[in-house]
Amino acid sequence: MKNLITLQQALIEIKNLIETAIKQSGTEGKNNLIRSQRPIKLLHEVTKAELIRNKVNPKCLNPPLDQSHGELSLAGFFKKKDQDICIVPNGFEPKPEKLNFPGILYGQEDKFGFDFTEKTLSINVRSQLSSSAKNFDTLYERTFAEALNLHLRCPKMVLGEFYMIAVNEYDSKAANRKQVKYKNVVGVSKHIEKYLLSFAAVNNRTTITGDHFKYERVCLLIVDFSKKTPKVYNTDAELKADNLLTANSVASIQNLSFPNFISDLLKIYSTRFRTEKFK
Repeated sequence: MKNLITLQQALIEIKNLIETAIKQSGTEGKNNLIRSQRPIKLLHEVTKAELIRNKVNPKCLNPPLDQSHGELSLAGFFKKKDQDICIVPNGFEPKPEKLNFPGILYGQEDKFGFDFTEKTLSINVRSQLSSSAKNFDTLYERTFAEALNLHLRCPKMVLGEFYMIAVNEYDSKAANRKQVKYKNVVGVSKHIEKYLLSFAAVNNRTTITGDHFKYERVCLLIVDFSKKTPKVYNTDAELKADNLLTANSVASIQNLSFPNFISDLLKIYSTRFRTEKFK
C-alpha cells in the first residue's frame, strides 16, 4: 500500500488547488474547483487513512481507499442517503428487507437491511470555505437532521461528522482580478465560538435510548489557510493565542479536535458491538 495521506498534506494540497484556480481563472475557477469536489475528497482520503492507521482493514472501507465511487445508500427513518464513508465489519453481508414503518420510505426495499445498517460505522465529511456565517443555520440544521434520521431507525448506530471551516475567507473581489487575498470574518472570535458551541451540542452521544440528533463523535476542524502552511487549531490555548476565542469564553474545542476523532469512534463502536471487528 502506498503512503497514506496525512491531514497536513491534504490541507496544503487544498490550499494549492484553490489558490492556483484563482490565479488561473479567478472566482469562476475557484467555484468550479469546489463544485468538482476535489478539495473535499482529500478530506475523505484523510479520514480513510486515519482509519487504516487505527488498524481498520482497508477492505472494510466503502468507498475504498483512493476511490470516490462506492458510497453506500443507507436507509434511515425519513430517507435514504449516500454516506461519505462507511466501515462495514469483515464478512458481514446485507440482508434486504421491505420497510414497513410509516413514512416516505414505507413499502420500499432496503437492500442492506436493519442489522447491516446499524452495525455500519458511518462518517460524513463536510467543509465550508466561504460564506460560513451566511449559510450557518441551513448547514447546521442539515447536520443534526442526518444524525436524527439514522438514529431514529438504528439507535445503536455509531456516527461521525468531520466538518472543516476556514478562519479567513478568500476575498471575492481580489479573486475576480485573479489575485489571492484573504479577508477576516467580522467578529471572528464570536463566529468561531458559535461553531464550537453548536457542534458541541451534537457531539458525544453516549446513550442508545435518546439524543438521536447527536453524533457519537464530531470533529470541527478549524483551519487558517492564510498561513504559508495551513494552521490547524486543536486546543483552546491555540485559539485564544490567535484571538480566535476570547479568554472568558465557555466554548471549547477540547472534545471536537481531530487527533482522537477516529480512535474515539472506534472505541465507542467496540463497546456497542463487542463481537464485530474491522480487522
